[in-house]
Amino acid sequence: MSTGTNAEKTIAIENESFRNSVGTMDDTGKRKWVFPRKPKGKYTNYRNYTSYILLALFFGLPFITINNNPFLLINVIDRKFFIVGQPFYLQDFFILALGAVTSVIFVMLFTVVFGRIFCGWLCPQTLFMEMVFRKIEYWIEGDRNKQMKLDRQEWDAEKIRKKGLKWSVFILISLVISHFMFMYIVGYREVFKIMKEGPAEHSLKFIVMLSFTAIFYFTFAWLREQVCTLVCPYGRLQGVLIDKQTINVYYDFKRGENRSKWRNGEDRKLAGKGDCIDCQQCVVVCPTGIDIRNGQQLECINCTACIDACDEVMEKVGLPKGLVRYATESEIENQSKFHFTSRMTITTIFLAILIGFLGFLMYDRGSMEAKFIKPAGSTFFIKNGKITNTFIYTFLNKTNETKVLTIKVTSPKNGEITFFGSDHIILKGDQILKGNINITFPEEEIRFSKQNMVISVFDEKGKIVDTFETTFEGPFKLLL
Repeated sequence: MSTGTNAEKTIAIENESFRNSVGTMDDTGKRKWVFPRKPKGKYTNYRNYTSYILLALFFGLPFITINNNPFLLINVIDRKFFIVGQPFYLQDFFILALGAVTSVIFVMLFTVVFGRIFCGWLCPQTLFMEMVFRKIEYWIEGDRNKQMKLDRQEWDAEKIRKKGLKWSVFILISLVISHFMFMYIVGYREVFKIMKEGPAEHSLKFIVMLSFTAIFYFTFAWLREQVCTLVCPYGRLQGVLIDKQTINVYYDFKRGENRSKWRNGEDRKLAGKGDCIDCQQCVVVCPTGIDIRNGQQLECINCTACIDACDEVMEKVGLPKGLVRYATESEIENQSKFHFTSRMTITTIFLAILIGFLGFLMYDRGSMEAKFIKPAGSTFFIKNGKITNTFIYTFLNKTNETKVLTIKVTSPKNGEITFFGSDHIILKGDQILKGNINITFPEEEIRFSKQNMVISVFDEKGKIVDTFETTFEGPFKLLL
């Protein structure tokens, strides 16, 4: 009988712990709306400054051009891609693929060392939710207590006015965000053109923009923190990447336990009490509704709101700050001062190398690309002691400048080129041009049925802009 009672107590404790760790779920398993208190403090100020920069970049980048190219454009429909002003074509897909792989490795290594800092400081979901929509909610409905009171009261004139105003502003902001997101796909000029000509002229694009607006509104007005706790795969990925040497937001349980309410003039150490006064401020300020004191949790986005809340309380009661802080689990357990380990240093250096490698891939592509391919089914022909092959050339100009190009066979040296037109090829900026040429060698120069050959393309200044290695076909010869 006692065994059953103990088991029931154990299950009850585990269930209570589970409910405490999942702040967006009530006792019945249904969603519990989170009303976080408005944060304030040192880290909140830093996050505000960071958000101002990121929002400025988001709303400003569509209008920035480099060499008349958009700074960033991902136009999948028309297959136009610009990254940092550099055009990328289907021929450059392998670079984008390698860049994507490099980015994944970077994220994994970054998480191993620095935890989920990206989620709380740089993630677009957190940026718009906490720094835009949540601030508007505070402005219209008030802080945590006022929001909870408004949520409980009947649908009177005040509630209809405030909720209606908030939802209207949310829709307006979602519409603005969707327009700017669309600029990253088709460019700001096309978006302004669509707005000017109206939805009747661009019905499909108008529907796409409305769909974007609905998605943004649904995400920030209703889904909210569930994007981080249920939808985002990165939160689940970090669970297998972090270890005791990973930097995260931690509660110093050795210093904080045993928890007890604050009493003036009490010697807490003598009474066997920890520094945590169980004020719950770290809980009510959390945007995902968790209790950081329950240990590291997947729902924690490292937003540092609990750090600011706890530091404020510690300062008021005269206890040292840092009860909740950026730390490693090993540091908390050993009560040692944080320092960069050799693993962190090596990983950080490797991350810098990855960034450099990604930058190298982005820029080491050349200004143009040339290919010389033999037509399908074609072969050589011999006339007047000379062997001739036909090639189809394809030139891609990756710049905005017009180039005047010439073609020469640089290996072997005695190749002659016959052009079907002018020997000076004019290639406009961002243009793909195709044409035919014949390449001829004296018969005695071709010793093999397939002989290696290098064709070089020169600009008007005589500088080689690209080379292409191919083979020149001739008759089979038996070498004795």
